[in-house]
Amino acid sequence: MTGSARRPLLFLDVDGPLVPFGAEPRQYGNHTTGRDLPEAGGNPLLARINPAHGPRLAGLPCEVVWATTWTDDANACIAPLLGLPQLPVVAWPEPSDMDEQDERDGLHWKTRALVEWAAGRSFVWVDDEITATDRAWAAAHHPGHALLHRVDAGLGLTDDDYAAIGAWLRQGR
Repeated sequence: MTGSARRPLLFLDVDGPLVPFGAEPRQYGNHTTGRDLPEAGGNPLLARINPAHGPRLAGLPCEVVWATTWTDDANACIAPLLGLPQLPVVAWPEPSDMDEQDERDGLHWKTRALVEWAAGRSFVWVDDEITATDRAWAAAHHPGHALLHRVDAGLGLTDDDYAAIGAWLRQGR
């Protein structure tokens, strides 16, 4: 097993953590990157992505994995804006009968898939839709350490978020 295989995973959502939304539109700053990404399809929300997230994410002691409905488009559109290399992408399973029950129970549709993808490895999941139900389910079904970190979608990732995530990762998880 390589050193990187032992590092914790960081499952990263895009909308909310990297692309803030939901607050007063004038609140969001636009960032210029000097990159023209035809894959982005002229999505104006991508201007909200702060390129400073790239070095901060790359500096964390973990393996970053896209955990977003952007799927492979995250590598085509988001990674270049952040100066990140191509990252692994969680392939979401097809909807199942269990999804309807999970929804009634308040379990996020990503939770089971991320715990399965982690396969016992320690992980951080950064998303704007995490609830106490997801935390309890992960604690009961994941044999490794896990931090399910909720980000305020109106702010995106902040210094406080990076401090909490970094501190957890540096505890030797």
